[in-house]
Amino acid sequence: MDSVTFDYEPADSLEIEELDALVIGSGFGGVYQLKKLRDEGYKVKLVESGTGYGGIWYWSRYPGARVDSHAPHYQFSDPNLWKNWHWKQRFPDHKELRAYFEFVADKWDLRKDSYFSTHITSARWDEDAYKWVITASNGKIFKATYFLPHCGIAASRVMPNWKGMGLYKGMMVHSSYWPHDEPDLRGKKVAVIGTGSTGVQLSHAVSEEAGELVVFQRTPAMPLHMRQVNYADDEESMPKEELEKFFKDRSDGYWGFDFGFLGKTTFEDDEAARRASYQALWDEGDFKFWLGSYTDMMFNADSNYEAYKFWREKTRARINDPRLQELLAPEKQPYPFGCKRVPLETGYFDMFNKPNVDLVDVNHTPIVEVTEKGIRTTEKEFEFDIIVLATGFDAVTGGLTSIDIRGIDGKSLKEKYQEQGPATFCGIAAAGFPNMFFINGPQAPNGFCNGPTCAELQGDWIANVMNRLRAAGVSSIVADDASEKAWMEHVENVAYASLLPKAKSWYMGDGIPGKPRKSQMYLGGVPNYNIKLKSCASEGYKGFHFQGLKASPV
Repeated sequence: MDSVTFDYEPADSLEIEELDALVIGSGFGGVYQLKKLRDEGYKVKLVESGTGYGGIWYWSRYPGARVDSHAPHYQFSDPNLWKNWHWKQRFPDHKELRAYFEFVADKWDLRKDSYFSTHITSARWDEDAYKWVITASNGKIFKATYFLPHCGIAASRVMPNWKGMGLYKGMMVHSSYWPHDEPDLRGKKVAVIGTGSTGVQLSHAVSEEAGELVVFQRTPAMPLHMRQVNYADDEESMPKEELEKFFKDRSDGYWGFDFGFLGKTTFEDDEAARRASYQALWDEGDFKFWLGSYTDMMFNADSNYEAYKFWREKTRARINDPRLQELLAPEKQPYPFGCKRVPLETGYFDMFNKPNVDLVDVNHTPIVEVTEKGIRTTEKEFEFDIIVLATGFDAVTGGLTSIDIRGIDGKSLKEKYQEQGPATFCGIAAAGFPNMFFINGPQAPNGFCNGPTCAELQGDWIANVMNRLRAAGVSSIVADDASEKAWMEHVENVAYASLLPKAKSWYMGDGIPGKPRKSQMYLGGVPNYNIKLKSCASEGYKGFHFQGLKASPV
């Protein structure tokens, strides 16, 4: 095993903090895990590189940032929380979401066990002690039996490497590093690079204030119109008396919501019935047109094209300029609908009818370089006061590989993933890395699961396996290679039975140089995933093996 190294030489006064578990991340996964493990009697701490709770919602505070899972889905199921919390909107914005996390922190008394401004740089498994030695950039050192990096799917930003990046004299910012002190956009010339979920939300919000806005697009987004609702103080998204059953049933939904597929295939309906179904789903103003449609929509190309045609018709009707119609909602389908992340929007397409908003197709006129004043394409130089990089993340695996994690025999998790892509057993553990579990990690439902649903489902499973090992006096548990390989193959088979691989997206690891093209998530649905986790546990954690046995087997 490699010797343990530190980012800082330990000072005489600096003690190594001994823990049962260390949790990384203050989003839904990390916050729930801290509460759950503490309730089970473990000595556990949470670390977060930011200065507050919220996970992605701590960082995503750009104009227009809001969740597109509708209330009441996007919250914990604890009655002590939902009985005392009121959502102001059907789709809460980033400010309301951070307020919710602060409310949770108060109710669950989380602050006494949380370290903020603490960025973990390395974690190494000590094979003799059956412990993880975990180091932070600020010099903090932890020794923990369990290492729980609940980093989430959007923890590692992607920055372009254009020529001249250092020359620009204006403000350039990645969307997830938006300043806490809001910059004044009024009258400014603003560029937004990227049209993923963030770019869609941000562009429309910026267009309401900026003097000029230019959106740089590589691939057209296919967002759905959001039906926002503002709730009065005496209004709720769902009656409180119905919420207990709602949360109990939430994980039964294919996507971790209270809805699923229509229960029939596309061409079981004739054209008139099909259009009526599409219209009803469209009018919901949420994810249902995407995730509550016909069962074959994401699995059959002809069925998918029917959904795309309806989307295209609705979208082009909102755009006046024929050139922009073709760029934003092409006549020829550019990729399968729903196989890139589908955001929700409240005015994205309409903003292109404004005289101060323009769209640059970087396929036709690529970006050549950044200049002192702005951006030069092959066509001309654009001058900007602010350049916003909505260029996304090294999704799903990036949060893990940005930490130097080394398991048995000093094996590097980053190198493992560079060689073979995401490799896990049940999307919750990795072979060769004992006592390490993650929520919303690779090859779990993650991007195809309502966040709080999977946070609780996986967090409970992790706590249960820790309890079993504690009761049996077992020091460590690690996934075996054969089981990991079988799960990887299953995840890939499910993905390739769908249309998902036919689109270039972060779902498949695209956009990151050198990253193997593999499905980053499990598309088989939350109920099937839950069955797999439960069967693993009921069969004595089949697929794992144990070390340091001190009592009877688990």
